[in-house]
Amino acid sequence: MRLKPFHVVFSLLLALAGAWLCVWIGTPLPWMIGPLLATACAAIAGAPTANWRPLNNTGQWVIGTALGLYFTPQVTALVGSLWWAIALAIVWALGLGLAFGGWLHRVNAPRMPGVPAPAMRATSYFAGAIGGASEMTLLAERAHARTDLVAASHSLRLLLVTVTIPFAMQFSGLHGLDLNPPVLRAVSGPGLAALALATAAGAWLMLRLGRANPWFMGPLLVTMGLTMASLHLSGIPPWLTNTAQLLIAVGLGVRFSPTFLHAAPRWMASVVLGTLVMLVLCSGFAALLAWATGLPLATLILGTSPGGIAEMAITAKVLQLGVPVVTAFQVCRLVAVLILVAPLYRWLYKAD
Repeated sequence: MRLKPFHVVFSLLLALAGAWLCVWIGTPLPWMIGPLLATACAAIAGAPTANWRPLNNTGQWVIGTALGLYFTPQVTALVGSLWWAIALAIVWALGLGLAFGGWLHRVNAPRMPGVPAPAMRATSYFAGAIGGASEMTLLAERAHARTDLVAASHSLRLLLVTVTIPFAMQFSGLHGLDLNPPVLRAVSGPGLAALALATAAGAWLMLRLGRANPWFMGPLLVTMGLTMASLHLSGIPPWLTNTAQLLIAVGLGVRFSPTFLHAAPRWMASVVLGTLVMLVLCSGFAALLAWATGLPLATLILGTSPGGIAEMAITAKVLQLGVPVVTAFQVCRLVAVLILVAPLYRWLYKAD
């Protein structure tokens, strides 16, 4: 389908209105939650919403760059000392995703007789895996699964996690690990331009290598490297990070469609229930890690939650809940899941 500029502009204006409304109301993460809910509701209602991919990539680029600025040598040493906790979180995520996928299969397979057993098994497995939506959908397609159900499951999970956790954090009064060096507030025009060029090169390299989330991971790694070397070019203006949140939210919100609520309602209800249970279980796991590490519970809840990197890191940044720790947990988990989830599927089900 050809992308229509009017639909993109309409979506952006709608997202901006949602952001302003949430700022006025005083919700947490107004520049993420407002645009996300506004565009998702409009898309489900059949409004002409659309996302222009370069805008979403730009949002990922800005957020990846902003997060990398937190990784000073001192912070990096702290994160490095938590390697064992990050490893446990990876094992936890793989096991939780496997259990979630198994539960989805058990509840839904008997009621989908038209879907072949191997396809249903693959659909449930990749829908339950705690990884990126686009990557899991691609792996599901290679396994001949129902990619529409897989994509819908991940979109719904991200929506629920992105909306639920910030409100829970704000109203619970939990505090995180606020590592916010003063240098982050110093914005330099020439330095910002140099930082943009360096991070753009990082994104280009990740694209050439075919890596996942290149517009996020490339800038993040470049900025991390500069910050760890104590090279501080510039901070990121708040208006720019707010705009980036809006662009990322639009990219997620327009994934929904008028048929979303009517397609396999039992499957979607299972995803909602399973996601809420996972949030509770992850909070319990985070509490154990908090006891073992001495880190704030709020920081570890974000680090181990079944959400996306950008969404959880933005939550940590805006609410000052320990950006480097959250980012490290989420990035390491994403990389591990992307590497291990397909071989694990082949090993468990003897698939080719």
